[in-house]
Amino acid sequence: MLRKLKRASGAAAGAAAGAVREPTARGRRQPPGPTLPWGLAAGFFVVYAALSLSLHRRMLTYGYDLGIFEQAVRSYAAGDLPVSALKGPGFRLLGDHFSPVLATLAPFYRLFPTPLTLLVAQAALLAVSVVPLSRWAHEAYGRAAALVVGLGYGASWGIAAAVEFDFHEICFAVPLLAFSVTALGRERWRAAAAWSLPLLLVKEDLGATVAVIGAYIAWRGPRRLGLATAVAGTAGTLLEVLVIIPAFNPAHTYAYTGVLTGEGGRGGILTRLLHLPLDLITPQPKATTVVLLLAPVAFMALRSPLIVLALPTLAWRFLSDTPAYWGTVYHYSAVLMPIVFGAFVHCLGLWAPGGSAHDRRTVRAALTSSAAMTLLLLPQFPLARLADRATWQTPPRAAAAHRLMDRIPDGATVSASNRLVPQLTSRCTVTLFGFPGIPLTAEWIIADARDPMGFPLSAEDEARALGDARAAGWHTVAEDDGYVLLRHPPA
Repeated sequence: MLRKLKRASGAAAGAAAGAVREPTARGRRQPPGPTLPWGLAAGFFVVYAALSLSLHRRMLTYGYDLGIFEQAVRSYAAGDLPVSALKGPGFRLLGDHFSPVLATLAPFYRLFPTPLTLLVAQAALLAVSVVPLSRWAHEAYGRAAALVVGLGYGASWGIAAAVEFDFHEICFAVPLLAFSVTALGRERWRAAAAWSLPLLLVKEDLGATVAVIGAYIAWRGPRRLGLATAVAGTAGTLLEVLVIIPAFNPAHTYAYTGVLTGEGGRGGILTRLLHLPLDLITPQPKATTVVLLLAPVAFMALRSPLIVLALPTLAWRFLSDTPAYWGTVYHYSAVLMPIVFGAFVHCLGLWAPGGSAHDRRTVRAALTSSAAMTLLLLPQFPLARLADRATWQTPPRAAAAHRLMDRIPDGATVSASNRLVPQLTSRCTVTLFGFPGIPLTAEWIIADARDPMGFPLSAEDEARALGDARAAGWHTVAEDDGYVLLRHPPA
């Protein structure tokens, strides 16, 4: 499958080097049929779903975060507000992040109550985001541009990293941003605003992106619409962070204010904003992230004003004192990829279709460079796993783990190692074994004593915790290939 993707990308690079066709009589290409954009989306859906489902089958998904999100969707499917035992006894997730958009998955989860439902839904949402960007590129410069942009975006490392790391609510934001950025580039101002506003239901920090979209509309289009959108984005984030989330949080606060207050950093928000230009490139992982964000589009996105939409996400990530936010792993860059590729397509408009020979050469060079960077980066990031034989093989230990988990009855309370959690959350109430601050009150414990993930306990600490559990009354029911199942006798 990866070889097919590479061959298609190579074909796109070759096509990009060919002649750019003349525009229509109206100076604009006719809209493409659905075949190419939706064909690309269908192909990437298969790729994303295959990788996600393979990781889950190989027990490489985690309680943090797939288990948490499944508990949220499971609550919605039962007609309740989202609760996650993994975050704490009766913890209300709207007190952690404001993501009511997860409720849209509840009907599908009622039909298919499994974590695979979340993974497949994420694959579909990410794949759909290919459609507006490839369609826009096709309308601007034809099939070659659509292939370069569609394949380059779909195979981009930011999207691939999100696919690899479980499920996250940002999968809803990615297509919304792709449609909104495309509408901005095509100066369809009302559509741009309409696609952006649902971002307020995805996560509280995305209101800042909505505000920047509104500012862009006010600058380049209808001022009143832009200002209204900017106010809605700003007010939405403030309402969520200052009112809604604290109302659900057991400590009546927003747990992620450290970025704004400067905890562990240089001081308050004003001081940190003054240092923002330096913080965007230091320490080194931040500079690497910025370079890799722009590399797939040959750095040409910097020529489009649409690139300013990336600033809110980059600001909160790089102002944070958490190193995990700075780099290229995890899902944090997925929301930036539609912006970067949208800015790329937009900047191609600087050279009008059917213009001078110099303009056509510039477009060819840009598309060829983008396709080449896609091919260069592809083996370095998660989609390359599709070419690895191990991706399609189930580890022998997985069967041992399932033999023990099958002995746990449905509806039981279980404390499990991180990799085992999402194998159980569809039918049990699950907590994370050894998580600090969460009391061990489960009926069952199942742990990986041989090869724990290392979160929240090291191998040595997990072995010690199992010994403590046995001393506290849990007895060993079974052991198999390094997995241990314990049960606490009924009172």
